[in-house]
Amino acid sequence: MTSRPFGVHPTVVLLAGTHFLVDGFTNIYAPLLPLFIPQMGLSLAAAGTLQMCFMLANAVAQLGFGHVADRWRPRTLVIVGPLVAVSTLSLVGLASNPWMLGAILVIGGLGAAAFHPPGAALVHRLGQARTGFAMSFYITGGSLGFALGPLLFAPFAERYGLRWTPLLMVPALAALALVLPRVPPIDGLSDKGDLAGFRALLPYTRPLTLLYLIVVTRTLTALSFATFMPVMLTRRGISLTDAGIAIGVYFFASSVGGFLGGPVADRWGPKVVILWSLVCAVPFLALAPTQTGWTFVALVSIGGFLLQSTLPVNVTFGQLIAPISAATVSSLMMGFAWGTGGLSVPLVGMLADRIGIERTLVAMAFVPLVSALLAIPLPGGRLTRSDAISSPVGHTAPASDEVAR
Repeated sequence: MTSRPFGVHPTVVLLAGTHFLVDGFTNIYAPLLPLFIPQMGLSLAAAGTLQMCFMLANAVAQLGFGHVADRWRPRTLVIVGPLVAVSTLSLVGLASNPWMLGAILVIGGLGAAAFHPPGAALVHRLGQARTGFAMSFYITGGSLGFALGPLLFAPFAERYGLRWTPLLMVPALAALALVLPRVPPIDGLSDKGDLAGFRALLPYTRPLTLLYLIVVTRTLTALSFATFMPVMLTRRGISLTDAGIAIGVYFFASSVGGFLGGPVADRWGPKVVILWSLVCAVPFLALAPTQTGWTFVALVSIGGFLLQSTLPVNVTFGQLIAPISAATVSSLMMGFAWGTGGLSVPLVGMLADRIGIERTLVAMAFVPLVSALLAIPLPGGRLTRSDAISSPVGHTAPASDEVAR
């Protein structure tokens, strides 16, 4: 019998470890913004534009990679993607102008984008009866990497300078050299043979569109806080290292929320988790920018915990609604929706330039209420893999409400 460390398939553990490294390096830009802004003379709008370019590559491009993974060699994407992401993003400190920085972010983002859809689709396949838990385990690996990144990158750059960031790729590539060769061969990810990709999703348009818009609007808030909190804190006189610690605590709390969201959805249903977590996150996020010190850290961390608990739920919900193209659905919920939300970050930066970062973040804290309203038409109950596959449109359990009409 195959050993199941942490209660999941061993390949899920390998993918979660890889996700940890990939997402850790995708969070190298925002913590270093307080250094990039004076060095390159960036406005907040320009900083947001660079974040948008990165999100287009790291997130929106996942839609294309998901379509490829459903039809081509998913193992190649799982292996090559992390190598490109880690080796390229570690070069950000060498950028001498915004154009060079943007090119590094885009190339590294494309590497990360190649990994995510086939990785999530394989986790979905191996999750079996505990799909929610397996997806939470995988996503939490990435969330922890994203959370711990500022704790490494900010102090390193503050002490040694930006020009030494390429050294960060050495231990990361060494770790990937140990993990990636152990990823087993991956058969085609589509459950329906040639019927895969975008055309296969047409019967599920309505619920997938709602889930997509939920992720977009929620992401707009999450990225607004992630991008501009380091700048806000350093402008208040906090050191770059201390700001990195504060942001790391916020991201860690968010990753814990993501880990718990999947198992709770397995028990109570995804709609319940999506609705309540989004609504409850609003007061904490709205109050946080008005506070300082550890009160700020505590409030924003609770808000991040609640906000991010919906991430694995949306991915698993979408995969169970439309299991015939798991990689494409994963790219819609994890990447394309995140990227679309990221397109608005420059506008958030422009608003922050005009009214201040604190007021802007307070305004963005109320956006999850829009996400919650979009979740109301979704089917309730618990959605199981067998129920979804048995019907061309999917049903909830125990109710028999139709998911796509």
